[in-house]
Amino acid sequence: MKNPTNQEQTNHGNTLTPGQDDVTDKATTPRPSKPRPSKGRRDDAALPALGLLGTLRWAWTQLTSMKTALFLLLLLAVAAVPGSLFPQRPADPSVVTQYLKDNPETGPWLDRFQLFDVYSSVWFSAIYLLLFISLIGCVIPRAKAHFKAMRSKPPRTPSRLSRMPEYGTLAVPAEASLSPADAVRDAAKILRRRGYRVDVRDVDGDRPSVGAERGFAKELGNLVFHTSLIGVLACVALGGLFGYSGQKIVVEGESFVNTLVSYDTFTPGSNFSESQLSPYSLTLDEFEIEFDRESETHYGQPLDFTANMTVKEGPDAEAEKQVLKVNSPLTLGGTRVYLVGNGYAPVVTVRDGDGNVALEGPVVAVPTDAMYTSLAVIKAPDAKPDQLGFVGFFLPTAMIDDAGVSYSGDPDPFNPQLNLNSFYGDLGLDEGVPSNVYVLETEDLTPLNSRDLDAGGIVLGANQTYELPDGKGSITFDGLKRYAALDIHYDPAKTGVLVFAVLALSGLAASLFLARRRVWVRAGQHPDGRVMIEYGLLARGEDPRLTTEAAALRGLFAAKWLAHQDPQRHNVGRATVPANASADSSAAVEPPKDR
Repeated sequence: MKNPTNQEQTNHGNTLTPGQDDVTDKATTPRPSKPRPSKGRRDDAALPALGLLGTLRWAWTQLTSMKTALFLLLLLAVAAVPGSLFPQRPADPSVVTQYLKDNPETGPWLDRFQLFDVYSSVWFSAIYLLLFISLIGCVIPRAKAHFKAMRSKPPRTPSRLSRMPEYGTLAVPAEASLSPADAVRDAAKILRRRGYRVDVRDVDGDRPSVGAERGFAKELGNLVFHTSLIGVLACVALGGLFGYSGQKIVVEGESFVNTLVSYDTFTPGSNFSESQLSPYSLTLDEFEIEFDRESETHYGQPLDFTANMTVKEGPDAEAEKQVLKVNSPLTLGGTRVYLVGNGYAPVVTVRDGDGNVALEGPVVAVPTDAMYTSLAVIKAPDAKPDQLGFVGFFLPTAMIDDAGVSYSGDPDPFNPQLNLNSFYGDLGLDEGVPSNVYVLETEDLTPLNSRDLDAGGIVLGANQTYELPDGKGSITFDGLKRYAALDIHYDPAKTGVLVFAVLALSGLAASLFLARRRVWVRAGQHPDGRVMIEYGLLARGEDPRLTTEAAALRGLFAAKWLAHQDPQRHNVGRATVPANASADSSAAVEPPKDR
C-alpha cells in the first residue's frame, strides 16, 4: 500500500477536505518530540533522597520483616556451631589453656574471634539481640491490626451471597407470621450462641441482614505464640545473666556449704554476684545402690540410687533429713540439686620419706565400666623430700582371669583392691597453672613402681600397707566410701520459661485448629407473604469444616422457623449453588415454582 503524504494524513481519524489547508498545516505539522533517553541513561529520572529519617525507617522495615527474622534464626543456629567444635572457657578453662598451648599459631587467632567464648561473644550476642528486636517489630504491628479488627464490625453483607463457598436458602410460610426483621433478629441470636459476634443491618428496610464473624482466637493464638517466643528468649537471657551452675562431689560423711570456694567447678552468669548464693548446707550421710541380683542377662546392673542427706537451709535453721534420687532433685535456697553420678572413694594414707603423713582421706575414683572399675589418681604435694604421685585403678571385687590380668567381677565391694604405679618429683601444683585433679602428668616425674620396673606395681587390699622403694615413704589402703556427684543449678527465669513455653504451645494449637469464619443472613418478603431467607458462609484460608458448619446452621434455622412445617414443601434442604454463580441475590429469594 502506498504511504499517504502529509496532505492525505488524518487528524484524530478525520479525513481532510479541500479548503482546510490553513488548518491542516497547523494540525498536521508534526510537533517536535522530546528526545528519548538512550537505554541505560537516567538523566530524566531523579531518585528522591531518603535522608536520615527515611534511611532509619527503611532499615527498621527490613529488620522487622518475616524474612529477616527467619534469616536471623538460621544465622543464630549456625553461630552456635563453633560452641560445639571448640572448647569453651566457661565450661572448662583448663582445656582451653591446653588447646592454646598445643596450637600456638591458630589458638590466639581463634581467641581473638571469641571462639572459646561463643555464647557470650559480641557477634553471638548481636545476632541474639537483632532476632529479639526483629520478633518484637513483627509482633507489635500485627497485634495492633488484630485488635483494631476485633473492635470493628463484621464486613458488610455482600450483594450476591450465592457466590459464597457455602450457600443456602429457606422459605418460611406466611402462616408462620414471621417478618424479615424478626427472622434476622432470630438469626443473630442463633449465631451469637455459636460464638459469633454479630451486627444487624437495615432492620427497618425491605431486606434486612445480619453479618457475623468468629475465629479471632486463631489470629490471637498466632500472636500469643510469637509473643511467647519473645518471652522465652527474654527469660533465657535473664537466666544467662543472673543464673549459675556448679558441680560438687560429696563423699559419705562430708558436707557441702554453698559458698564459691566449695564448688569443684562453677559457671556463673554474666551479671552473677556472690551475694546470690544462699547459705544452705548439706551432708551426705549414706549412699545406697541397689543392684540386680536376679536376672541372668543383666546381673549386677544398677537399679536404684539413693542419697540420704542432712540438709540445713541456713546457719541457724534446723537440720532435716532428705532423700536425693535420680530425676528427683532437691530444692534448696532457690537452687535445684541433681544427682548425676556416683562411685567409690578409697580411703588412703600416704607417708613421706620422713615418716610424716603427707595425705590422708578418701580419694575419688572415676568409674570406667558397669563393674565400677575406676581410675584412681593420688597426689601428695606435701611429701618430703620429694612430692609423690600415684595412678592406677580400683577394683570393687578383684578377680584374676586366665592371663593373670586383674579385673572387677562385681560392682559391689566384695574384694576391694587398689592397683597403682608410683612416681616422685615435681607434680607441677606450685606453678599456679590449672590442672585436672583426675589426671597425673608423668612426663617430668621419676617412676618408683610399675610393671616395667623391678619393684613391680603396687597391689593393695583392704587395710594393707606398701612401702615405697628407696625409702620414699608408704601408702596404706585404710577403707572404702561411696561418693555422689551433684549438679547444682540456679535459674531465676525457669518459671518464666515454663509459662511462656506453655503459652506458646497453646497459641500454636489455637492457630492450627481454630478457624476464621464469616456468616451473612439476609431476609426478604415475597409478594405471597412468605419470608425468603438466604445465607452464605466464607472461611479465611482453608477450612474443611465449613460445610459442617453450614449444615449445623441450616439445622438450627429450620428448627427455629420450620419446626412444625413440612421441610420438603417449604424448601428445607441444602441449596446446590456453584461458587461462581452470577445470579442476582434477589433471585435467591424467589419461591420455587409448583410443578
